[in-house]
Amino acid sequence: MTTTTPPAQDTAKARPEPPSAGALLLQAVRADMRQYGMLVALVFLVVLFQIWTDGTLLLPNNVSNLIQQNSYILILAIGMMIVIIAGHIDLSVGSLAAFVGALAAVLMVRHDVPWALALVLCLLVGAAAGAWQGYFIAYLGIPSFIVTLAGMLLFRGLTQIFLEGRSLAPFPDGFQNIAKGFIPEMGPYTQYHNPTLLLGLATVVFLLLREWRDRKRQLAYELDVLPAGLWTLKCVAMTAAVVAFTLTLASFHGVPVVMLVMCALLIGLGYVMRNAVVGRHVYALGGNKAAAKLSGVKDKRVTFLVFVNMGVLAALAGCVYAARLNAGTPQAGLNFELEAIAAAFIGGASMSGGVGTVTGAVIGGLVLGVLNNGMSLVGIGTDYQQVIKGLVLLAAVGFDVWNKRRAGR
Repeated sequence: MTTTTPPAQDTAKARPEPPSAGALLLQAVRADMRQYGMLVALVFLVVLFQIWTDGTLLLPNNVSNLIQQNSYILILAIGMMIVIIAGHIDLSVGSLAAFVGALAAVLMVRHDVPWALALVLCLLVGAAAGAWQGYFIAYLGIPSFIVTLAGMLLFRGLTQIFLEGRSLAPFPDGFQNIAKGFIPEMGPYTQYHNPTLLLGLATVVFLLLREWRDRKRQLAYELDVLPAGLWTLKCVAMTAAVVAFTLTLASFHGVPVVMLVMCALLIGLGYVMRNAVVGRHVYALGGNKAAAKLSGVKDKRVTFLVFVNMGVLAALAGCVYAARLNAGTPQAGLNFELEAIAAAFIGGASMSGGVGTVTGAVIGGLVLGVLNNGMSLVGIGTDYQQVIKGLVLLAAVGFDVWNKRRAGR
């Protein structure tokens, strides 16, 4: 009896065809739908208000003003995003920012403490306040909503006590420059601000090197990457955006000092959340606390550190706001926590925790900032501005819910 060998094409497994460029692009967009969606929304808002205001929105002085106006909200949004990723919420950041601003006024105006020392003391007080709340949340198991609600009332009362119901001013020039100053001009005279041009060039080099490194790493692990053409187009678009932004700032007074502070936070905390062990533990804790504990994550220590970080950032935001006003006021910080929470959710955070990026928090804060600035420029009243911002927040969270249900199906 003879046996026949089946044809080679019948026994060999069919190799899957490599995904097309369109499929890879669609996969990359779906990987972070909220953040890409909000980035597109930010670009749309900028174009809309640029046309609506007859070009006023992107004038160099207005761009610098936009950055300085929203700096404290962006700082708070970065910390709030990390808190929400960990599965918690912090309602006390506005009151804590006001309390730290009042403390800075008492130290510098009443007691003539040097502004640099006062700034360090204020940040330490913020860290202590965050540690105090973090201890109740992490080690005593009290829900963060209750603890931070109590903190909101406590720090608001302490602000009134410190300031005795009235404003304290003025601050030293060095402290004011944190919020209102620009990096100094150097080098020969040109039509642009030379240090800003150098910082823009360094930013372009940094972003391109990071993109190249990430692509090289993905190829080494045989992961799907964008085709060379699309990847090059992405790099060109990023470079063009950075160059345009750099030239806009360089044609005025240059980079605001507070923007350097925010960039340092964005790079540092972004690296921690992407690459450091503690950052991965924060995501794991927010995604599934029980599974994270079984995997060896020290949930109490991670939660404690998250709130210490939030306390420091709230103190920094309070100092920036006080420096911009040039006064410590009892009414400072009102609704800051709501603005920060809204920026985090618009920027891609999820109510269930475990989702979001530091960059997304900045994008969400810029969306709110452009909305505020653009609507003010065209003369829309504050009452209608609140309505529009509420609808934007509802749409962002609704999109998150819809996207999750769609992914589940």
